[in-house]
Amino acid sequence: MQDVVLPLFPLSAHLLPGGHMALRIFEPRYVRMVKEACAGDGCFVLCMLNSRGDLSKNEHIFPIGTLCKIIDFDLLEDGLLGIKVEGQYCVRVNSIATEDDGLRTGAVERITDWTAEIDDGVIEPLRDKLQIIYDKYPEIARLYPELKFSEPLWVIYRWLELLPVDAANKQAFLSEQNCDKVLNYINDLVR
Repeated sequence: MQDVVLPLFPLSAHLLPGGHMALRIFEPRYVRMVKEACAGDGCFVLCMLNSRGDLSKNEHIFPIGTLCKIIDFDLLEDGLLGIKVEGQYCVRVNSIATEDDGLRTGAVERITDWTAEIDDGVIEPLRDKLQIIYDKYPEIARLYPELKFSEPLWVIYRWLELLPVDAANKQAFLSEQNCDKVLNYINDLVR
């Protein structure tokens, strides 16, 4: 598959495939990004920030991001642009360029999703506890038209978004061919 050049949106919050997030857009470069995305296929790449990376060399952006699609937008009460995005799939950012206004773009390629053969007994406790969190924090649940607790990978991705795991560890998990390590890690933390 050939690389595609897409705008990059580095953020300290993390979004993975199947995830939904509401964003407030205020910097001119990101307003332009949203306008251009909406004029096209509505996609950009949400990237994890590398706090140890050199900004001038674009090393502040980790190589694995999530291709996001804008699914809704609105003018917020404070006059800022609000968008709602859905994570589609993970991508690897192979090169980064900085445009005149500071917007970064990257040549990206799709990453194959984890293989997953997860026993229901292993995922059930995580599913149940995630459901409790969504019940306790309905503002998170409202972002989703459908909560997919019956899908193991969806449950794992939501835990990986919610847990305070640093971006470097999340990058390592996302680099794996399967979700065994992250599943064991989450189970150890959540028990």
